[in-house]
Amino acid sequence: MIETKNIAVLGSTGSIGTQTLTVIRDDESLRACALTAYSNIKLLKEQIYEFKPGLVCVYLPERAEELEAELRAEGILSHDELPEVVSGMEGLLKAASYEEADTVMVALVGMIGIRPTLEAIKAHKRIALANKETLVCAGHIIMPKLKEENVLLRPVDSEHSAIYQCLMGEEPDSIERIWLTASGGPFRGMKASELKDMKASDALKHPNWSMGSKITIDSSTMVNKALEVMEARWLFDVDIDRITPIIQPKSIIHSMVEFKDGAIKAQLGAPSMLVPIAFSLYAPRRPKLKEEPRLDLSTLKSIEFDMPDMLTFKGLRIGIEAGREGGLMPTIFNAANEEAVVLFLEGRIGFLDIADRIEEAMLRIENTAKPDLPHILETERKARELVRSRA
Repeated sequence: MIETKNIAVLGSTGSIGTQTLTVIRDDESLRACALTAYSNIKLLKEQIYEFKPGLVCVYLPERAEELEAELRAEGILSHDELPEVVSGMEGLLKAASYEEADTVMVALVGMIGIRPTLEAIKAHKRIALANKETLVCAGHIIMPKLKEENVLLRPVDSEHSAIYQCLMGEEPDSIERIWLTASGGPFRGMKASELKDMKASDALKHPNWSMGSKITIDSSTMVNKALEVMEARWLFDVDIDRITPIIQPKSIIHSMVEFKDGAIKAQLGAPSMLVPIAFSLYAPRRPKLKEEPRLDLSTLKSIEFDMPDMLTFKGLRIGIEAGREGGLMPTIFNAANEEAVVLFLEGRIGFLDIADRIEEAMLRIENTAKPDLPHILETERKARELVRSRA
């Protein structure tokens, strides 16, 4: 297998993007040849000076212009080292298909990742996918396109990476059940009466993982686990009713696969994203990681499991229902959640209102089977507008 050498990191200033650059930094054979950010040009500029990419994209055009002006004014880089600066969706698509890249790390947040992923597939790049919304909303488009173009995609989410690793060397039809683990988030064990007054500052205190604010809120509502169930359905071609979320509070077991003969494989490790990021870039090779914390089995006295509370954490229940229904319903679920999380972080709605707004959108927006991309994006707009109108 041809090894990854040149990587386009889409979302390089976010949590997954910065950790991807940590992996690249520790291996002189790897190069970050293209970087993208939404608006954080301060961090992006630091990355440009360190990694010297040939192309950078800042999604907001005015911030892209500001970055380019600063790079030229500061004069730290030579003329040959100055990257091409692009912006907007067209800029993202250019980064996703950048000629020098052999691998594209899609670490964008939200449905904005769909079109760049499709562009990378079209350009025959290997894909490390850290953007679950791409498959949640457009899995019926993405997965056939991967086969058609003979493109390799590896998942980056710790749970899906664990499942991918457990399935290496196994026959797909030997799968009985996928056990998708969840920490339970900061509110594990609480009831709705205890959650109604929770603020963003409470929801952002994840017990195990350091993540971006959006995914941390999704973990607190367990909406994130519903999205992961939908993503796993596409990644591993398993019926959604054979993908079962299970609580593993310490995030030691990252997920498990149960086979038809009763055997269960699990992937264990310390709660860190560096391993799944590196695996998505290097597999099947496993290089030593300089900064990776280790799980000390000598101190591990027990591993606890529990089933999720689907009544209290309604977002998980209705998300699985959305995945089961399919069509546009996963898009409605996801877009409504994205908008509701923004409103919650702004203090405009309560914690329990997040799931209520999602459910309202699912009830009020009409579903369609096998929608094309324009229909998906239009439905995203409708769901967002509906949630905003109810704030």
